[in-house]
Amino acid sequence: MTPAEIAPKDRLIVALDLPSPEAAEAMINRLGDTVTFYKIGYQLAYAGGLPLIGKLADKGKKVFADLKMHDIGNTVTRGVESVARLGATFLTVHAYPQTMKGAVEGRGSASLKILAVTVLTSYNDDDLHAAGYRLGVSELVEARAQQAQVLGVDGLVCSPEEVGSLRKIVGHQMSLVTPGIRPAGAASGDQKRIMTPGRAIAAGADYLVVGRPVVEATDPKAVAEAIQAEIAQALG
Repeated sequence: MTPAEIAPKDRLIVALDLPSPEAAEAMINRLGDTVTFYKIGYQLAYAGGLPLIGKLADKGKKVFADLKMHDIGNTVTRGVESVARLGATFLTVHAYPQTMKGAVEGRGSASLKILAVTVLTSYNDDDLHAAGYRLGVSELVEARAQQAQVLGVDGLVCSPEEVGSLRKIVGHQMSLVTPGIRPAGAASGDQKRIMTPGRAIAAGADYLVVGRPVVEATDPKAVAEAIQAEIAQALG
């Protein structure tokens, strides 16, 4: 799917960062038809939330399984084969060459799209250096993006700050999915490389992942609609 074919409404991915499937389903019901795309990450997946992937898919929703796989290639391949059968739209793996290669092999001909996580949006240069990396964020993100493209990965998860430079590297052949999105006035929390929805879309992001600003809001539906309106305006 080219960027022009993605409906503005589908570009918002609401992260169901909630403690139980029951809490997630209650949030899904509150959001109703407003939201078409959801993310299931560690918290919900480990609390028994993986069956929600199939339930949401059966209702015509899209699901981003944010499982950030990273292991030996064969183990990743088998894990991706299992996730592909659940009905997810996107699945994340960490952007290490063996991991990405194994994930692409596990996807095979399934419709599941593999997204490589370049550098977590809670990391900055100091965090990378403390972890033993000699490259800074921008250099590591670009190196991993080039590797992902060669290996046949479908898209990248990156901070909105890197979207512009990555578009120059991968063109529109890969989807760019950006967490670290905060509406104007929202708290940044533990994110260090953030941007508003409109600025991220204008920079070239395809999909925006928003969790706490929506699910912790007094009126989650109104916040989601406001973000979607900002996305549509930025695409305008």
